[in-house]
Amino acid sequence: MDIRILPSNIANMIAAGEVVQRPASVVKELMENAVDAGADQVTVVIQDAGRTLIQVIDNGCGMSPDQAVLCFERHATSKLATAEDLNNILTFGFRGEALASIAAVAEVTLKTRREEDEVGCQVDFADSIHLDTQEIATPRGANFSVRNLFYNVPARRKFLKSDNVEFKHIVSEFTRVALTRPQIGFTLTHNGRDVYVLRPAKSLKFRIQDMLGTNVAKEIADIKAETSVMDICGFVGRPDAARKALGNQYFFVNGRYFRSPYLHKAVMKAYENLIPDGMTPSYFIYLDIDPQSVDVNIHPTKTEIKFEDDSIIFQTLYACVKEALGRNSFGDSIDFDREGMHEIPVFGSNFDEFRPVQQPQEGLDPTYNPFDDDGFPSEPALLRPESTGSAGRAASFPAMDGWEAGEQGFFSQQEQSPAHTGGHYGGGMSQFISKRDDYGKLFEDKLMPTKSVLLLQDRYILTTSRSGLMAVHVGRAMERILYERFLKALSGNAHVTQTALFPVTVQVGVENMCLFQEHAQLLSGLGFDIAPFGVDTVVVNGVPEGFSAEAGKVHTMVSDLLLILAEDHNALPEMMTANMSSRFAKLGAHSGDAVTNPIEAQRLIDGLFACENTEYTANGRRIITIIPIEEIDRKF
Repeated sequence: MDIRILPSNIANMIAAGEVVQRPASVVKELMENAVDAGADQVTVVIQDAGRTLIQVIDNGCGMSPDQAVLCFERHATSKLATAEDLNNILTFGFRGEALASIAAVAEVTLKTRREEDEVGCQVDFADSIHLDTQEIATPRGANFSVRNLFYNVPARRKFLKSDNVEFKHIVSEFTRVALTRPQIGFTLTHNGRDVYVLRPAKSLKFRIQDMLGTNVAKEIADIKAETSVMDICGFVGRPDAARKALGNQYFFVNGRYFRSPYLHKAVMKAYENLIPDGMTPSYFIYLDIDPQSVDVNIHPTKTEIKFEDDSIIFQTLYACVKEALGRNSFGDSIDFDREGMHEIPVFGSNFDEFRPVQQPQEGLDPTYNPFDDDGFPSEPALLRPESTGSAGRAASFPAMDGWEAGEQGFFSQQEQSPAHTGGHYGGGMSQFISKRDDYGKLFEDKLMPTKSVLLLQDRYILTTSRSGLMAVHVGRAMERILYERFLKALSGNAHVTQTALFPVTVQVGVENMCLFQEHAQLLSGLGFDIAPFGVDTVVVNGVPEGFSAEAGKVHTMVSDLLLILAEDHNALPEMMTANMSSRFAKLGAHSGDAVTNPIEAQRLIDGLFACENTEYTANGRRIITIIPIEEIDRKF
């Protein structure tokens, strides 16, 4: 076995795999270099989600021709000089690996000029090889153009996701850098369309509003704390604005974005008993800490951070967020502007003047006999105008006109029938009910249930069966019906879309717009009518049959859809049929209209028994249970 040293270009290609994982990695590294160069304006141009072109232009300090060539060498950096500098890192970059890694897997052109130079230079690299250097006229700063990413690594290029998914990652990296420097202007363009045009903001909250929308900015409150360990500032979201979908959760330390599941638990602990399980609040938390107590040199991506004492950071952050939630009021403000409002009377000695209505009196029917016939009074108290029984309900009846007059005629006919003698209902009550049933036969086929059903706490439907009492779980029955409906829709059969009376707009963010665009065909096949409405908003024009079109439930539905669609599948139509049908069915059962009366309950039962499987949901949960008559007998 011969041991050899790999050529530099092959070694760079191998090392590049840790730094450049996808187009978003290139955007991140180049934007961070632009910020470190002192730029106050950074422009990012993307074509085909970074496959064809990634261009980052800044007006920073620029480089000389020699420096422009040297920066593509591995471990070439201007951020460090000695080992002690590793303990005081305040810049984004310091490893000197980014440009070398990019030049190893792409074709790179750099145009740059310093302020003191009359002309600039253009440097070309490909496959880690310096191709050419020439003088050109160019503005101050740097202009990096990265073309044909992974052209020499087919395996890596093959495993890139769809354009929508890759662009979503680019937007995420763009957002993380832009949120660290509100004083810098940023522009993001994709395929000739401006996605973000961010001017320098006066404050961080204005930057959040410009990037994420006014809705997010209204749902956050500021936090601020100065301790001996660190300073904390930023914003936390209102508890009632928490969402199921993860998003808008950001940690920054010394101006650098980082991930920390451990500190995320500290924030979630502060929200205990304030938000339901499974919900996540938004937060933008900035930590200012001594660089010597932080180690950012964990991974080439520099998103992992080690603190000198994690527990102190945890407790401090928890206390700060808890204090902010207690200090800030998130409820509706009280309007003290009483101009034009009616005065509230203050009763004194003249209290009787302000008492135009007599208090209701208890009423007794002296003619009532519980042993008389069927136990009904000689004249129904509720039909006697002079009666004040039942808290005066008869007195609240309006004067009869229109349909009420017709009803009076119907009662008159009943009183003239032989069954009604002596002014008593007596045994004629059953005759009255029978006549009433005949009176409603016009609507019997559509409205009258075929079997007696009982709703129990809007969760269960109780009805009789041959062997005893049958209980049906309402939510699971709806889930089963929707599951088979969606399964047929995904299989290419017809689906039903119910058009919303009033379309609902939902702000989802630029990165989530990519999910809706990527899965537009799938959503349309399921009966969702969701269309883009700007760069970060969708409009819901229709929902599948069984879903609610109410604005509040539509917002919840869209949030749940984002959770489902965030799962990336390579073979979506084949792999998602059963899984997606089940999850969409759960979503529909959760957001559907409640069953509130026996007629709706009967329709639900009819729909359930039309399914192929009536006993279990798609994930095996029982829908129906039978309580045998013998078991009921044992209870007595």
